[in-house]
Amino acid sequence: MEQRTQQYLNEYLATLTESDRQRYNSFSADYFCNDEVNANRCADLISKGIKTATCSMKYWYESGAEPMPTAGHLLVVTNWSGEPTSIVEITAVSECKYVDVTAEFACSEGEGDRTLDWWRVAHWDFFSKECQTAEIDANEDMMLVLEHFQVVHGAAA
Repeated sequence: MEQRTQQYLNEYLATLTESDRQRYNSFSADYFCNDEVNANRCADLISKGIKTATCSMKYWYESGAEPMPTAGHLLVVTNWSGEPTSIVEITAVSECKYVDVTAEFACSEGEGDRTLDWWRVAHWDFFSKECQTAEIDANEDMMLVLEHFQVVHGAAA
């Protein structure tokens, strides 16, 4: 973790009681999406408490490229430039097929017009490109890891 994100996390942890701090043993820092415009947009939506969920292809966790997210993990959300904007706690992690994502989940992702139709178009484009990079086939049965989170430090907290 970069020094500025570690400092941001440490400042938050210092506001907690010792027993509350002990609840957390997993930390990271990152931006959302894979381009500057969307990373900054997502950071803003998260800070406002509008975006309370995200998802990714299970493939990345199975391949060992990324550790599987877990409830209780603290994530320092950054903008594209790496500046911390908020801290979220992952509250739930589940898996489902792309085709089985619900309208409620799409709404909780907070992006676009928050409908399932918008979600499907935007995420099909995103996941298709990821599949191409990974040299695997995109299909509606591909497994996703769904994360729900809440802002614990920052504007919406």
